[in-house]
Amino acid sequence: MREILRLEHIQKYYGNVGNITKAIRDISFSVEEGEFTGIMGASGSGKTTLLNCISTIDTVSAGQIYLDGQDVTEISEKDIARFRRENLGFIFQDFNLLDTLTVSENIALALTINKVPAGEIDARVSEIARKLDILSVLDKYPYQISGGQKQRCACARAVVNHPKLILADEPTGALDSHSSRMLLGTISGLNEQMNATILMVTHDAFSASYARRILFLRDGEIFTEIRRGNESRRVFFDKILDVLTMMGGSTDAVS
Repeated sequence: MREILRLEHIQKYYGNVGNITKAIRDISFSVEEGEFTGIMGASGSGKTTLLNCISTIDTVSAGQIYLDGQDVTEISEKDIARFRRENLGFIFQDFNLLDTLTVSENIALALTINKVPAGEIDARVSEIARKLDILSVLDKYPYQISGGQKQRCACARAVVNHPKLILADEPTGALDSHSSRMLLGTISGLNEQMNATILMVTHDAFSASYARRILFLRDGEIFTEIRRGNESRRVFFDKILDVLTMMGGSTDAVS
């Protein structure tokens, strides 16, 4: 398998001399193409800081981050936005759909910004909409469609550009259990059917059980990791709870 992401001894400090907060102490791991990896940890464990560093929203204090062989930490300020557009997909907690654009236009936005030829855009939007079962609502506006359709629209927008890595930060945080299941099923489908490489930060064991591998963070370091292998999601869910209990964390979850 091809390695998509590699982190080498990442550190992230905030503050100044005499008052330093170590958000990330020393983290190294890699993600292969087509992996669905979850990152779990209590509040303050460093998981969101880690995602922000990978997504170039924040910069590391030490260490290297490689995306498909390119050293992300070496990208100049003026090239960061273009790098992000061309290589990363984002699934936001509140979907960030624009109500003044149709579903089709929302999905096409990433292609337009990346200067994809106009003649290709409609075909690519239709292809991804068909895979996510939202072809029938492409001409509607976000306020005219259901919550589940909004979720699939947001996922379509995240993958239409064929990003090397999709980042999801607590994607189900604001959703009820039914909506959470629907979104997680869609994200899992992106991984299984389109071989999308996904990195998802979550505090919720139920959400994490959809991933194939979980990295557990504590105090800015990797505490342990587990892989699902051929186990059922239910068995994996129980294993996640066991690790959280061992870490002394919350085991609140939707079962």
